[in-house]
This record gives sequence, C-alpha cells and structure tokens, in this order.
Amino acid sequence: MRKQQHNHTADFRSLAKDARALATATAEVAENKVVHARERITQAVESGHEIYDDVRQKVTDGARAADEYVREKPYRALGAAVCAAAVLGYFFGRRR
Repeated sequence: MRKQQHNHTADFRSLAKDARALATATAEVAENKVVHARERITQAVESGHEIYDDVRQKVTDGARAADEYVREKPYRALGAAVCAAAVLGYFFGRRR
C-alpha cells in the first residue's frame, strides 16, 4: 500500500513538474491561446495540489478513525469482518 501511495505521489509530482516546465518554456510566446493555456495549466496544478492534500488528509483521518474504532471495540470489528467475509464468500463461491 505504501509503495503504491509513493508511486502515485511520485507520478503527481512528475506531472506537476512537467506542467511547470511547459508553462516556463512557453512563457515567451505571447499568443492569446498559449497564454490562456499556460494560465489554465498553472491553475490546474495548484488545484491538483490542493485536492491531493485534501484527499490525503481525509484518508489519514479515516485510517486513524478506523484504527481507533478497532482498538475500542475489537469484537465488533472482528464480527463485521467475519460477516463481510461470509457474504463475499457466498457470492463468489456460488456456481453458475
């Protein structure tokens, strides 16, 4: 899971770096369409950073809440896991 998260983070950073490089490379071009596209890329990168930070925070908060719940009520969490496994086993174990 951590490796996958690291890969996504690296991909996002690489994309942001490439977008910034594109915006820098086209800085001297003064055509209206290029200027507008460069502004949109810059805004998209900034928005992507904000969204990434928000999602990362929500996932971290959710993981902490789940961890807390399991520590406070381990038998309920175990029961829920067993029920979920039984339901999944029933559906995937049926022959057609």
